[in-house]
Amino acid sequence: MKYLLMLVCFVHATGCLGQGISGSELLDKAIEYHDPKDNWHSFKNDFTVIMETPKGDKRKSRINIDLPASSFKLTTNKAGKTIEQIMVKDTCILKIDGAAIISEKDRASHNISCERAKKMRDYYTYLYGLPMKLKDPGALVDPLVETKTFKDKKYLTLKVTYSEDVGRDTWYFYFDPTSYAMKAYQFFHDESKNDGEYIVLSGEEIISNVKMPKKRAWFYNKNDQYLGTDILSKTPH
Repeated sequence: MKYLLMLVCFVHATGCLGQGISGSELLDKAIEYHDPKDNWHSFKNDFTVIMETPKGDKRKSRINIDLPASSFKLTTNKAGKTIEQIMVKDTCILKIDGAAIISEKDRASHNISCERAKKMRDYYTYLYGLPMKLKDPGALVDPLVETKTFKDKKYLTLKVTYSEDVGRDTWYFYFDPTSYAMKAYQFFHDESKNDGEYIVLSGEEIISNVKMPKKRAWFYNKNDQYLGTDILSKTPH
């Protein structure tokens, strides 16, 4: 049986590091690495994200997440104006330079709306809450863990899909086989078409005792085209 297992691993070129650990066990180990004191559920802090693009453009965003209060605030500067998009539970507040009364023209020119504010809340809370967010209702963690080579490195790989009311994308998360740190992830809208994107993670920033990736470099799955990098830092107070 031992030699048969070795042969199977060789034929499939996946290695055997994933053998003997289930998807839920891998997720627990990854969460133990990134959030060892279970601080994410009570997370209340802000941080800054600078997005860099191949064209040289930079966009600075300040994000405040208060999970106990179900509060989210995104602050950006555009065309010399300070834009605030706020969600408190299901209540939306939009502000330009501190004023909450915004014309339709301003909403359109600055691309702000309550729908977008909700999307930004979900986006930032999901990405910076990984891998803890994979415990949320509707996340379907595959019990099978494989060892895969992704961008010339071997990782323990976790496949996650979602119930229809949550999402339809297929995600793969890549973890260091020794430390269980999250090193990359990718998603597909339709895996047979090789669409979607992959994100390579590097460095760490510890915020409220949660270990978050310092840099996230984004690429298209289909052609490895570089899209940009998000750089996380603590916000000075």
